[in-house]
Amino acid sequence: MLPPPLPAACARRRRRFRGCRGRGCRDDDGGGGGGSMSTVAAQPVAVFGCRPRVAGGVCFLEDQVVLHAAGAGCLQLHLEQKWHKFIPGTDKSRGVQALAVSPNRRYLAVSETVAEQPVLTVYELSSAPARRRRTLAAAELPAREAVSLAFSPDCRYLAAATAPPEGHLTYWLWEKQRLMAAVRLEAPGSGVCQVSFSPQDNAQVCITGNGFFKLFKYSEGTLKQMNLQKGEPQNYLCHAWLSEEEVICGTDTGKLILFETGELHWETSVEHKKPPRELEEDATTEEYESSSDVPCGLASEDNGSQQDSLPQISAVVAYSKGFACSSSPGVVLLFEKTKEKEVYKESQEIWLPQDLFRSEPKTSGRQDIICICFSPSEETMVVNTNKNQLYMFTMLSTNLMKEKAAYFSYLNFPLHSASITGLDICMWKPILATCSLDRSVRIWNYETNTLELYKEYREEAYTVSLHPTGLFCLVGFSDKLRFISLLYEDMHVFKEFAVRKCRECSFSNGGHLFAAVNGNVIQIYSSITFENINNLRGHSGKIHAVKWSADDAKFVSCDTHGAVYEWNLLTGKRESECVLKSCIYSSIALSSDAKIIFAVGSDQTLKEISESLIQHEVPAFDVVYTAVAVSYSGHMVFVGTSLGTIRAMKYPLPLTRDFNEYRAHAGAVTKMSITNDDLFLLTASEDGSIFIWKVYDKGGGILKWVKEVEYAEEVLIMRSDIEEKSQAMLDLQIRVKELQTENDYQLRLKDMYCNEKIKELEENFTEEISSLKTKHEILQAEKEKQELQHQFQLSELMNKQAREVQKLESDSNQKLLMENEKYQELQVKSQRMQEEYEKQLHNLEESKNKAMKELTEYYEEKLNEKSVLLEEAEEDMKQQLQAHEEIKKQIEEDEDQEILEIKIKYERQLLEERESNLQLKGEIGVMNKRLNSLQKELKERNRDTEEMRLEQQKLQGIIRSLEKDILALKTEVQERADTIQDKEKHIYDLKKKNQELEKFKFVLDYRIEEFKKQIESRENDIKTMKEQIHEMEGELAQFHNESTQLKLNITQLQQKLKATDREMHRERQKKQNMETLIKRFKTDLHNCVGFIQDSRKMKDGIRELYTKYVQQSDSVETEAADTDLQQEYMRQREYLERNLAAFKKKVVKDQEMHQAAYMRIVQENVSLIKEINDLRQELKVAHTQIHDLQSTLRLTKKKQAIQDTASSTELLSSPAVLRLNAEKESEKIIEMQQLEIQYLRDQIQEKGQVLAVQPLLVGNLPKLNLERSHKTQQQ
Repeated sequence: MLPPPLPAACARRRRRFRGCRGRGCRDDDGGGGGGSMSTVAAQPVAVFGCRPRVAGGVCFLEDQVVLHAAGAGCLQLHLEQKWHKFIPGTDKSRGVQALAVSPNRRYLAVSETVAEQPVLTVYELSSAPARRRRTLAAAELPAREAVSLAFSPDCRYLAAATAPPEGHLTYWLWEKQRLMAAVRLEAPGSGVCQVSFSPQDNAQVCITGNGFFKLFKYSEGTLKQMNLQKGEPQNYLCHAWLSEEEVICGTDTGKLILFETGELHWETSVEHKKPPRELEEDATTEEYESSSDVPCGLASEDNGSQQDSLPQISAVVAYSKGFACSSSPGVVLLFEKTKEKEVYKESQEIWLPQDLFRSEPKTSGRQDIICICFSPSEETMVVNTNKNQLYMFTMLSTNLMKEKAAYFSYLNFPLHSASITGLDICMWKPILATCSLDRSVRIWNYETNTLELYKEYREEAYTVSLHPTGLFCLVGFSDKLRFISLLYEDMHVFKEFAVRKCRECSFSNGGHLFAAVNGNVIQIYSSITFENINNLRGHSGKIHAVKWSADDAKFVSCDTHGAVYEWNLLTGKRESECVLKSCIYSSIALSSDAKIIFAVGSDQTLKEISESLIQHEVPAFDVVYTAVAVSYSGHMVFVGTSLGTIRAMKYPLPLTRDFNEYRAHAGAVTKMSITNDDLFLLTASEDGSIFIWKVYDKGGGILKWVKEVEYAEEVLIMRSDIEEKSQAMLDLQIRVKELQTENDYQLRLKDMYCNEKIKELEENFTEEISSLKTKHEILQAEKEKQELQHQFQLSELMNKQAREVQKLESDSNQKLLMENEKYQELQVKSQRMQEEYEKQLHNLEESKNKAMKELTEYYEEKLNEKSVLLEEAEEDMKQQLQAHEEIKKQIEEDEDQEILEIKIKYERQLLEERESNLQLKGEIGVMNKRLNSLQKELKERNRDTEEMRLEQQKLQGIIRSLEKDILALKTEVQERADTIQDKEKHIYDLKKKNQELEKFKFVLDYRIEEFKKQIESRENDIKTMKEQIHEMEGELAQFHNESTQLKLNITQLQQKLKATDREMHRERQKKQNMETLIKRFKTDLHNCVGFIQDSRKMKDGIRELYTKYVQQSDSVETEAADTDLQQEYMRQREYLERNLAAFKKKVVKDQEMHQAAYMRIVQENVSLIKEINDLRQELKVAHTQIHDLQSTLRLTKKKQAIQDTASSTELLSSPAVLRLNAEKESEKIIEMQQLEIQYLRDQIQEKGQVLAVQPLLVGNLPKLNLERSHKTQQQ
């Protein structure tokens, strides 16, 4: 939280205001203004409030202009432009009781009570300020106010109804102020009454109320009833005309009754509705109750009370598709016409929203809707509730929404619904704070006419005071005094003081101190340390007002016992006092120099107090003053009255009625204040309305501001809110990245689609080119045909001409013979004819030749162009093929490297995943333990649901603040984007020239890219085909191996089957033999038993049995031995098969080992080949060096032969010694190289012997040409 500013800083800011006031203002009166008769004027620029319980209290004048009752008059509000136009009521009016707008939206009828007398007034809305046209009054009728009004379809007549009992229906020709007819309404009891005209008949009127529904027809000066009421009387709360004959009515029992020509046509009952959120909560509570054993008595009582409450149709209105009605608190039901038996069927529910900033959000959605209206285009619906709130709903959304339930939104913002008890302003910001008995605190902006902050508490708020910085406020509640921080979108209680029912509190002008009224004591606290610095004692009555001087040195207070005290804060004692026990003071104001005190109270006077004495008393003229305010310039005084009017007067105070009085509020003015620049007056009233007035001087003699004040824009915000916002920003950024990836994926898909389309287009173009070639060939063939035809025609023409000439000659000869006289004429004629024909032939030949030449030239040019294009295409194809082969090689190499890298990468990933799995297993055990503990904590958390709901409300407020931050960031981004665009325009202008030059280059690049794309597409196809081929080959090899293995398994199993079949056959045979042997033994034994008495025969029989069967048993034993041998054979076979399988596995392993060794040897061979090649190069270099050294040796030998004659000293000279040393060194080098070559030969022979063991290497490795290298070494 920011610390409050020091007193010196606030004093400097205050001096800056005063200095601006002195420099930027002018004073035509010479400072006092006592001699001038000009008066102060004020004009309402904004009104925040709505009057409840007004019949027809909301209506549309245009699609975007709403009119509703507010204060003591009516307010016009533009939904988009947000301007306010206030239409004040009649003098001494207690407020609007009913209003109606004419069908053409030109006239407004208002019902008021003025001085306990009813008044009907008609206003003309078309004039710039609404003008009062007529006031209607009837002396012959009892004085009762009209509770319902209605205009006729042609706007000439006005119907008014007074409330029963003793109710009347009056029929007026309002333009002539003439009462045309009146009817007494006899009703069993009192209640709501409504009147309306038929939509197309001026003479037909409908009126409903408690126990009656009547249709009247006006004719010959009387109203005659048209219908006879049948059945039990109902309490009709509202009605609406659906057509010329149909009227829909709503009752207090939730019934909708449709009357057609006065008779009952259709009836339905509407059930009590519950909001969708409450239904969800009820479902959750039922689940909780079923799962837990805790009794929920309160919840069951609430549900029972809601179920017992019957629905009431409190409002109904017609529109083009059907009608809308309110059946339960907080809901509007839309009914649409159907062709079924049910004439109208419910189509949608529209609910009032829950206000999360209230202490009980559910109550905001349970308000009674008392008025519904539609805009002329039926795009918007506005409703008015019994708690002074206005809501709107756009009907266009109903067509798009599939859900049955929808929600209203505030028309402008939430308003006060009870008396306003506190109002205050600050210096740094154009805001005012208000508190009300509706338990809410609201922060308004009087420059933008908006609600910036509001919050509802559980206790009533009696007073409010804003810190000069506008960042903190003090609010006196019924239980405590709270120091509240004004955050960006919330109010945070920073400190609480044990001051019960604090009715007045105020910050000092410097902001370092604040005063709070505790009973009859004024406690002074430090706003920095929050310590109680001083206690001002001395008042005997309730303290009603406190004020600080401009320098915070003095403090003034007043009470109900007529005492006005001036305190010195340095000493804590009274400096002066003025006591008038007959007056109960309600408000005081201080001049800017703190020398004059203005006080108002119950004695109907405005008092000017200075130096402990009442200097002047200005009478109020039979009105009680309830509030007073003085401008900072000291030239203007404003007072509020108990009737809700505002009076503006100049200082010095006038003794006569030299003031302007404005009708504004419908209740007594509770608080009023003037802004620091003296431009705005702010007033609040008991009716819950707030007026913002623009202050100016009619005569131009009062101080006027020239320089505008710059206000601070700082706001407070919690660190947790910033962290949550930053987290939300991060989440949004992550979401943006995800969306970017999705967009990239979509773009890739689009690119793929475009590439496919390009391929299709290329194929189409190639087909078109081939078709054009065929057409070209056809045209050439046609051209040749036409040439032949032309030649044939020429020859025919020549033949015809020759024939004609011959005929003419024969005719002429005959004629010459016949007519000698005409010979000369005919001869001339024939010559002329010949010349003409020759000319024609010549012209025809020339034209044909020209056409032929042009055609031949045209087609030759085309052929040349096509041939050039073909040559270029062939060259491009050759280049592309070469590039394609090179790229193919590079890609194959890159693919091998990538495969190795991918293999390593995935092996690492496998290890990491195994480690992570182990970690997760450990975490699962920990989580199981946590789950048991969490199940225990669940029961405890279910008890804390109410606290969590409050936290949810705070979080939603934070979400809204975050959304505002996002909007602000978007505006910043937009501004920066605009600056970037400006710079880019400049750059764009400079780059235009470069773009024009690069156009040709771009075209060429585009063609190159097209060819590259074609190549890439073909390469991709080749790659995919190769991969498919490799995969297929691998699969084929795998299938082949599997088939061979399966064949072997099948043969083994068949052999085993044969062996088992043989054994089974043997066992069966053995069994049969044994059975026959046993049978024989039994028969023989039976025969032997027959000789039991004869011992000899018995003995012989037993011997026979022994010899017969014991020998056979021996043979059986041999057979058993044979079976044992077979079993042993099978065991041996199985043992051998197992050994064979083990050997096979061993062979496979050995093959793998050999393959690995083979690969290692191949690599070694490759490295050896590289070394051999390097050695070959070194050998070549060494040979060249040897050749050079040999040449040098020969030269040296020649020189030695020449220098044999030289002396011994010369022979032992240093250069000769050096040469001998060089020769020795070269010989040594040659020997060393020969040894190395021999060593390498030995190694190569060893490797060759190793490779000879593995003949597979012969085909793969290149042969080493050792003989050639040996020859080169020898040379």
